[in-house]
Amino acid sequence: MKEKPFQNTPDPRFLYLSAQHEDALMKLSYVVTQGLGCGMLTGVFGCGKTLLGNALLNDLGRDRVRSCFINSPSFAEPAELLRAVVRGLNPQALPDKKTELMSDPLLEKLNTILVDNVRDGKENIVIIDEAHAIEDAKLFEQMRLILNFQLENRFLLTLFIFGQPELKGKVENIKPLDQRIALRCFLGPLGEDDSDKYIRHRLKVAGRQDASALIFDKESLRAILQHTGGIPRRINTLCDLVLMTGFAKKAEKIEADLIKTVIKDFNLG
Repeated sequence: MKEKPFQNTPDPRFLYLSAQHEDALMKLSYVVTQGLGCGMLTGVFGCGKTLLGNALLNDLGRDRVRSCFINSPSFAEPAELLRAVVRGLNPQALPDKKTELMSDPLLEKLNTILVDNVRDGKENIVIIDEAHAIEDAKLFEQMRLILNFQLENRFLLTLFIFGQPELKGKVENIKPLDQRIALRCFLGPLGEDDSDKYIRHRLKVAGRQDASALIFDKESLRAILQHTGGIPRRINTLCDLVLMTGFAKKAEKIEADLIKTVIKDFNLG
């Protein structure tokens, strides 16, 4: 293989489109192409939300969008969220990190950036990941404010809010924001068939010539699913350690006993 197949990095090349992932990607894309303004993606930890966001930007065409991907929205005050959006959509807009912390000047600057990008034929996309971790309701209110930017009856940007299932309840408590969400998607664990195909897909992308001839036997695949619960991040972690151990042991095929050994030796239980 040319590269490691099970690294936990959001590389769109490794995205396996199960039916639920394909449906979510289609809905997120629809929010952008139809100018609906705001969408929300929730799902269990490690199910591929961040990866799906990167795949969306790739599908839309990186040259056609101006995007801001906020991974850890742990801001001390709402103005810092605005600042991150402004810098994300136009890095040259705020060269000095210590200036422009007041909301009003930032809103004016953001409006100018959004209008300029749209007139240049670009889509403005803001993705706020891990939004379930937000405790300050004022940050959600700030999200609502940036959805107020419109030109000729169209939204100047598309806002996506990603997070774990508890995000749903937090957003529902902010009615003005909740009512702005046009489409909602959910990602759950992979089933047995998708889990097997997921592993095969990642091996193929990494350069294994015949991914159909799995180095994992059927019992090992069942053991992986049983231990990981079908969560892609957990599948990656386990499979990476299993391949490393199998290589060290010069194993020709990965069997269930090796899976159990790795789970025990690396305290993955």
